[in-house]
Amino acid sequence: MGISDTRTAARQTRRTLALAASALFFLGSAALAAEGSAGSFPARPVKLIVPFPPGGGTDILARPLAQRLGEYWGQPVVIENRGGAGGNLGAAATAKSAPDGYTLLFTPVITLAANQALYKSAGYDAVRDFAAVTMLVSTPNILAVPASLPAKTAAEFLEYVRAQPGQLNFASPGNGTPPHLAMEILERMADVKITHVPYKGTGPAVTDLIAGRVQAMMVNAPVALPYIKSGQLRGLATTSAKRPSSAADLPTLDESGLKGYEADTWYGLFTPTGTPKPVVDKLNADVVRALNSPDIKKLYAEQGAEVVGDSPESASARVRADVIKWRDVINDIGLRVD
Repeated sequence: MGISDTRTAARQTRRTLALAASALFFLGSAALAAEGSAGSFPARPVKLIVPFPPGGGTDILARPLAQRLGEYWGQPVVIENRGGAGGNLGAAATAKSAPDGYTLLFTPVITLAANQALYKSAGYDAVRDFAAVTMLVSTPNILAVPASLPAKTAAEFLEYVRAQPGQLNFASPGNGTPPHLAMEILERMADVKITHVPYKGTGPAVTDLIAGRVQAMMVNAPVALPYIKSGQLRGLATTSAKRPSSAADLPTLDESGLKGYEADTWYGLFTPTGTPKPVVDKLNADVVRALNSPDIKKLYAEQGAEVVGDSPESASARVRADVIKWRDVINDIGLRVD
């Protein structure tokens, strides 16, 4: 090989090495950027949307988690209560927000799943528009009545209703909400008729239930238990498949004669579709850590909530399955909100 050829080969080698170095630098920079986007998250306050008014079961469960995440992150986690349209307003606002992990949705999964069938246009698609972070907790509803009502058991309550067909009312936090659907299923399984009175949230509905202005309500356990313990409400039965430890003295509706009845409320955490996977994974890790911290786990257990804390993939599968489940239930009973 001549001197000229040697110099040419050397230049080509230097050029190849330079290109390789540039490529490695680019890939390394991209990797660091991706790592930094998750590693530094969050760098500013995070908004946690609760699609129901303050004081309801969703709000009660969201607050301790928001506080703990704020402690982990050194950034405020600000709860924004966006009630209305059975949870649709808050869910739609989340779906339309920037997919960066700074807007999260804490909601009953049934809200996302059932509203697809309940509303002509919910304002979002439960599967397409959200990235699931994790299933948070599962809680039973409790069939509750005013302390002044003569019925002491679920069976007595159903007989009381049958003796006054169409004359009694039940409250719910709104059309298509989990407590509403839970009572609709009870009506059909027990072959009774109770007039539905929808409220704008759990708080005002429970206030009227205590006062006896309505005669029954499926109340989410975290809300119901304090009123039951104080004697302001009487709990008749739970909607769970088995008795929760927090309400072990209450039979299930299945035990009370409605065989096969089950209508627990699952809560999930979501962020808009398109949120980077490293951010979703960090959210999942931190939220699951918070859920399993002894004090929060104990607090939730006292409120009748069982911690779940699964993977984003498992949570997404739950949403897809519930969309089908509640669509079939709603179509079967012919329920529509608009």
